[in-house]
Amino acid sequence: MERHHDMKDLAPRDVVARAIEYEMKLLGDDCVYLDMTHEPTEFILERFPNIHARCLQYGIDMTKEPIPVVPAAHYMCGGVVVDDEGCSTLPGLWAVGEVTCTGLHGANRLASNSLLEGLVYGHRTAIAAQEALEAMPEVTPADVPDWDVGEAVPSDEAVVVSQNWDEIRRFMWNYVGIVRTDRRLRRAARRIAMLQDEIREYYWAHLVNRDMLELRNIADVAELIIRCAGFRKESRGLHYNLDYPHAGDEWQGDTRVSKDTAPHIVDE
Repeated sequence: MERHHDMKDLAPRDVVARAIEYEMKLLGDDCVYLDMTHEPTEFILERFPNIHARCLQYGIDMTKEPIPVVPAAHYMCGGVVVDDEGCSTLPGLWAVGEVTCTGLHGANRLASNSLLEGLVYGHRTAIAAQEALEAMPEVTPADVPDWDVGEAVPSDEAVVVSQNWDEIRRFMWNYVGIVRTDRRLRRAARRIAMLQDEIREYYWAHLVNRDMLELRNIADVAELIIRCAGFRKESRGLHYNLDYPHAGDEWQGDTRVSKDTAPHIVDE
């Protein structure tokens, strides 16, 4: 992989993240180190007061010792398609922030884009949603019957939820993180399918709680991420696949999946 050392501090964050990951895997280390100790203490306190204070909370004095650093993976870059006021195609569903597909950013996630989506879109969407709410006619709530739990019973296996949650987190980082391959994506697809079966079985057998619902949602999002990554046979921005290291003009545009989309990853 190109290491882009010649770009230095001008390298975009996806390149920096891949370079850090490369070094960690090459050396077998848990992190790399950011060393600021060559700068005067006064300079660090003036320029980076918040980072300095946060590091001290973890017992790290960046004026005297290097900071351990690991890259963060941006699994998704966009999501729910919205208009310029944060309204989706589903009436009543409004979305804002990095969960949305606004057209304000491309294949890379940059701080300036996040500011636009979080601050500008947040303001516009709040105003538009409030105006839409005020224009809605008053509706009398329906007489909803009590929830029928069927044969569901309280769970005596909460460890299943925590175990599956941890497993999804780990294999998504290792197989669908900063650098991907088709082989890793196939492994992730098999694992998420197996976990979704376990989650469905657990869901229908036990009384529902918040942790269970969050686990089910996390698994669904993980499946969508894996499927989208498997569709794109190129590398662009935050999506980097060693099997397709170069960007291709034919792949310019959004990757979208639907319930009608055929499964794209098969067993080896």
